[in-house]
Amino acid sequence: MNGDASTKDGDAPGFELAPTSSGASGPVRAASALAEEPTLFVSLDRTLIRSELLWESFAAALRRAPLLAGRALFSLFWGRAALKRALGRIGPIDPQALPYRRWFVDWLRAQYFQGRRLVLCTAADRPHAEAVAKHLGIFDEVLASDGTYYNRGDSKLDGIRGLCAGQAFDYCGDSLGDLPVMRAARRAYLVKPAAAIVTATRPLANVGPVPDAGILQAQDVDEQRWRHWVAALRPLHWLKNLLVLVPFFSSFLLTDIGALLRALLAAIAMSLAASAGYLVNDLLDMQADRRHPRKRLRPFAAARLTAAEGFGGAALLLLISMSIASFSGGLVWLWVAVYLIGTLAYSVFFRREPIVDVTLLAGLYTIRIIVGAEAVGVVLSFWLLAFSMFFFFGLALMKRCGELVVRRERGEQTDSGRGYQPDDLAMLVPTGIAAGSAAVLLLALYVQSPTVIERYSSPQALWFALIALLLWQSRAWLDTVRGRMHDDPLIYAIREPLGRVLLLIVIASFSLASLWTVAF
Repeated sequence: MNGDASTKDGDAPGFELAPTSSGASGPVRAASALAEEPTLFVSLDRTLIRSELLWESFAAALRRAPLLAGRALFSLFWGRAALKRALGRIGPIDPQALPYRRWFVDWLRAQYFQGRRLVLCTAADRPHAEAVAKHLGIFDEVLASDGTYYNRGDSKLDGIRGLCAGQAFDYCGDSLGDLPVMRAARRAYLVKPAAAIVTATRPLANVGPVPDAGILQAQDVDEQRWRHWVAALRPLHWLKNLLVLVPFFSSFLLTDIGALLRALLAAIAMSLAASAGYLVNDLLDMQADRRHPRKRLRPFAAARLTAAEGFGGAALLLLISMSIASFSGGLVWLWVAVYLIGTLAYSVFFRREPIVDVTLLAGLYTIRIIVGAEAVGVVLSFWLLAFSMFFFFGLALMKRCGELVVRRERGEQTDSGRGYQPDDLAMLVPTGIAAGSAAVLLLALYVQSPTVIERYSSPQALWFALIALLLWQSRAWLDTVRGRMHDDPLIYAIREPLGRVLLLIVIASFSLASLWTVAF
């Protein structure tokens, strides 16, 4: 186990468990009293690992080949075993990156090296189960589903009895589907079970906790789940949806309460839609995130939340978002739908396409402003749309460059799920700076346009916003190439003291320009 992979609950989210070896170069399996104990059968999903391989495989397949993953879902008509086999062929699982229950693996390892026979017995597809068994090196045999045979419930019990030839056996599991096996076992051990299985097994005298691992198992306690959901939904990123309010303020509708309420509803709809996108994005990135020094602690990568919960939560957020958007006026619902489609297309298809990905991200930011215009019933100007595309294209490139600088500093050259390599910085940095400079130039031309002179009492005050924007972008790019851009650039702007000051200057300059007459 890597020394820096420890967590307070005894699991290792996103880091590898060292496989067991035997022979001269590793621990030697010895005969002891445990060698006379009945064979111990061990479940995989939610027992040996904190997650479920079906959903892990679905997320991996969706990331690797989304169209094939969609087609694979029709395999469910032939049963869950067929579905698992179809998804497994498209989205292979890296056994080294699975979120194992470390304390439980250590207990099993001790049983194995004292001579006890261990069998991995799971409803997961056989290639996945065999990969896990080979990685851990502590299982004598594997019983698993095979695309036709579904190794669960009574079928699992039949397979166990066939392997044991009528002898007694012990079992480790956690689900209601394991009840037939638990009833038949000499001794059944519950490993972090849900409340339903605890209730169902209470009358069974042969069911109890894992022996001799009480202290370790007690450490395996999840924190309050709402904290994990808050982390997954990323509410801090909802600040980006303040862009929805830009048309309200730029159209001088400050006294129109109805317009303000519609704009706020639209911002809420966009925030929920964005969180749905974050959930899907994190689900697709689970395996890659587990190898990242910071992202490995994300709720889905660390299996604090299950992939099934993530996909269900995303669907619920989409439904609520569209419902709110329908009450926001205009074509807000349509543009929120466009945003959702664009977010899904980005996560599934275009995130690995160089330049296309950042162009799409810039478009998604601009859609927020379009949503705000639809909510308050105004027509966006060419200036605002053009400025938005250039500005957010530059910010998207800034985020990519920040990621590449970090990879370069860690000496990584392999693809991390994006379409870029660290050597691309030589082209991406100038392109991003040019896009940001074009946005500043557009703002300068806007300040001198007849439209501004007609609409603002003191348009000269807008030059303060222009200077602040130029200063912030230059400072942000400097921090990016120095490897200090660890967040989304907009979040960076809010967290960084100078960024907050410059943001206030921008707001103040527009306020001065629209409300006061200033002599220059």
